[in-house]
Amino acid sequence: MVTNDSKDFGKELKKRRKELGYTQAYISEFTGFSVSFISDLENGKPTAEIGKAIKYANLLGLDVKLDVRGQ
Repeated sequence: MVTNDSKDFGKELKKRRKELGYTQAYISEFTGFSVSFISDLENGKPTAEIGKAIKYANLLGLDVKLDVRGQ
């Protein structure tokens, strides 16, 4: 999926988390990220820390990949 903004990115993270049957509380315990951070990220907060956001995506089995448009 092509993600163009933080809302789309968050929506995909939430969708994948639910597919895996994980709660935000479980992810929080496992990663040490606060539930409020996970919630903010999944709700598309544009100021979420990029490093944590990528780590969270990877934890859910998602790759974050940057491609040149049109190639």
